[in-house]
Amino acid sequence: MAPIVAVLLAAAVLMYMGHRQEQANERNEREAVRRAATLARSYAGDMLNELRDRYPSEARTRDIAQRHDGRLVSSTRSGESLTTVVEFFAAYEEASMFGTSYSRTYRCYSVVLQEDAKGVPQARTTLLEKCDVA
Repeated sequence: MAPIVAVLLAAAVLMYMGHRQEQANERNEREAVRRAATLARSYAGDMLNELRDRYPSEARTRDIAQRHDGRLVSSTRSGESLTTVVEFFAAYEEASMFGTSYSRTYRCYSVVLQEDAKGVPQARTTLLEKCDVA
């Protein structure tokens, strides 16, 4: 009887530890997603500052994206607007019974820059469901 109780107790402890690790991993990933969103907003702010002078070149746009841990996927200028798609990543720690590893979460954002009717630059940042990365 005692060995069965010991095995059941050990199994319960392992299940509890696994559940706690899973919760911690999900929390760490959510925090990484928030950091990627912060990077996207910061990128949009820098692009707005760049737009105050003129529309930035693709090379300059790529430099700004890289400065924010992003990768420029596309940049399209049409009329009086500039649309960029940038892939951002954030690293987070994942724990398992066997140790700790580091993972990355990737998110793509579309940033549309244009001037409003008064000539004031505006940015609209949208999270993309799917990122067409070449």
